[in-house]
Amino acid sequence: MLEKLAALGRISRQLDPQQGTRKYMQDEVRDYTESFLTGLPASRTYVQDKGRQGFSNAPINDTPTDISELLAHFRQEVDTTGINPASGGQCGYIPGGGLYPSALGDYLADITNRYSGVSFAGPGAAELELTLVDWMCELVNYPDTAAGDLTSGGSIATLSALVTARDARGIDAGEIPRACVYLSGQAHHCIGKALHVAGLQDIHKRIVPMDERYRMNASALKQMIESDQEQGLKPWLVVASAGTTDTGAIDPIPEIAELADQQGLWFHLDAAYGGFFLLCEEGRERLHGVERADSIVLDPHKGLCLPYGSGAVLIKDGKLLAESNRYYAEYMQDAKQADYDPEAASSPADFSLELSRPFRGPRMWFPLKLFGLKPFRASLAEKIWLARYFHQQISAMEGFEAGPYPDLSIVTYRYLPQNADANDFNKRLLEAVLEDGKIFISSTTIDGKYTLRLAVLHFRTHLENIDYLLNILKNKAFELDRDPRASLERSGHS
Repeated sequence: MLEKLAALGRISRQLDPQQGTRKYMQDEVRDYTESFLTGLPASRTYVQDKGRQGFSNAPINDTPTDISELLAHFRQEVDTTGINPASGGQCGYIPGGGLYPSALGDYLADITNRYSGVSFAGPGAAELELTLVDWMCELVNYPDTAAGDLTSGGSIATLSALVTARDARGIDAGEIPRACVYLSGQAHHCIGKALHVAGLQDIHKRIVPMDERYRMNASALKQMIESDQEQGLKPWLVVASAGTTDTGAIDPIPEIAELADQQGLWFHLDAAYGGFFLLCEEGRERLHGVERADSIVLDPHKGLCLPYGSGAVLIKDGKLLAESNRYYAEYMQDAKQADYDPEAASSPADFSLELSRPFRGPRMWFPLKLFGLKPFRASLAEKIWLARYFHQQISAMEGFEAGPYPDLSIVTYRYLPQNADANDFNKRLLEAVLEDGKIFISSTTIDGKYTLRLAVLHFRTHLENIDYLLNILKNKAFELDRDPRASLERSGHS
């Protein structure tokens, strides 16, 4: 047995490389990342994938591979195709991300492998994450009773919030056939997914009409709630958006909050995209009343530009979040008492669906502390002004039609060709922009119209990126509108 253990030990110690090997690996990775970052200004933001099998053709087996070879493979198969989310030209989807200090925070978290879930196991790590939650609660002006959790993103944060709302208002199996949830047609799809996962797929879902700026109509909401009450149903939940994904619209938060208070509904606010605009004056002007929501979702990987996998849920009455996540296990008796008291919850896992969880705190704490809040405030204000600038310029550009003036940093727009179908033309215009590859934009469909989107949130996106986009849109639209292939019968222009 001793000989067996010695032989196995010699092999398994390869998992713990010595200092010289570690330094070699670190140097190779550092050189790779420096090359990547210094090359960003000249790199393309989008490269169409022609199909690949680079990883399936490199099977994992007993043969080790040198780090330099792995990095070369990674560069070829990962970093040279699709969307480059680290580029300031990424103006198609909301998530930003890629702050350098966040990567350092993740590196330290992974090397030290601290466990932040339970204070008994990692008191400093747990305190770090709870402190970040407290800071976000202060940002939204929540009371001291509030609590929350750092999650893997907005979807899990939303699930956590809706489970808390379900439990707090007693929406059990008997109540589901009567319960009603109210949301607009612009609500994020994660709401429906969370309701399904939480066992609430059979409740009554009411789609509230919107105004001309795609914001929930509070008067229509009031009428729908009263109508459901008259029919013996149970209005339970209203979901508003502080910046929708499609158009960036902010629902009338104070009016919805007032209705929720009067009618006894749980008010959930999806601020995954827009919440951190509270850091700047321009954002605060648009986000009045967020503190009145019973639950709020924020995504630090959006407004704070952290790496993907950084979300947060905040609950105004924190003990309700703790109650929905209560747990006990005999093997954890040293860390947690069997007599559960939601008022005494003191570990991140007390407020979370997760017990095993990564130490997410350093990726957020390091950039906030290293930079301070001032550059974050400036970056978020800059993005609002860039969207306003783009809206102004595209509105004045011949042939283009702009959507509503931006509430935050998303602008919708489309080109109206002289002799072609507008939907088909804008698809081709998008393809032309993506083929250029310097700027990535996206599309959506609004009221049956194929519509182009500008989503400005990346910390590396500045005026020169927006001017480049305006120029290429103008030139490509001019070329396509005079292309004989585009001379189809005009339809769908308005």
